[in-house]
Amino acid sequence: MPTTTNGSVSLYYESFGPDSAPVLLLVNGLGSQCINFKAEFCELFVARGLRVVRFDNRDVGLSSHLKGGPRYTVEDMAADGFSVLDAVGANRAHIAGWSMGGMIVQAMALARPERVLSMTSVMSAPGAIPGERDPDVLAAFTAPPARTRDEAAERHLAGLKAWGSPACFDVDRIREDAYAAYDRCWDPEGRARQSQAIGASPSRVEALGGLQVPTLVIHGDADRLVPLAGGQATAAAIPGARLEIIEGMGHDYPPQHWDRLVQLIGAHVEAASAI
Repeated sequence: MPTTTNGSVSLYYESFGPDSAPVLLLVNGLGSQCINFKAEFCELFVARGLRVVRFDNRDVGLSSHLKGGPRYTVEDMAADGFSVLDAVGANRAHIAGWSMGGMIVQAMALARPERVLSMTSVMSAPGAIPGERDPDVLAAFTAPPARTRDEAAERHLAGLKAWGSPACFDVDRIREDAYAAYDRCWDPEGRARQSQAIGASPSRVEALGGLQVPTLVIHGDADRLVPLAGGQATAAAIPGARLEIIEGMGHDYPPQHWDRLVQLIGAHVEAASAI
């Protein structure tokens, strides 16, 4: 099992594609394990000549779970990302993060811009998430943690019903994904600690104003968990950032949106590599 460490934190990671190819690091959102980036999704980037690295953030999956440990911030999780890049021998890399992962890659680019070839922030925000949530979204997001495998699946279904891509609500696929995550590792307290990390982290808006890293911002126009205003604020904060809005995409990335995501991120990576 490939792991690396950042201090006392152990981080599980996986790699797809040839070791000699440019690295694209994929960073997960709140409570999400690396298997959320399906192997088939990763292989689409490999087909574009990249080496894809996915990993479990601290407090999820097969990485360290910091029960009773010190509180941490998004910036600490950004340092985890660099530890994974060190482990795969990538002095410089392209980085892409979804939701909380978008916050993490923003923090990575701010901390070590010389190591970032390009950044993509997907369905994220540069600080506090703007706007108010609809009651059904809040109810699904704040529901009590599931106690059983089936409850975990029902919570996942309720969440994606509220904020997922409306035309892509596939009950069988969503339930299967929930079961896979539950069976691999179920730790709702870890999700809560990650949420605390987001709340404990300062706004990045001012710092992002000085960032000189090629940046792509992607957001779905159907996102009800992190509204489009979050992506717009991210793009507005970063000089030269390009905002791409995906019609019909909510706060998820089902297979129906893979081709568009891969095309946008792949083209961004290629353009940044040519600079």
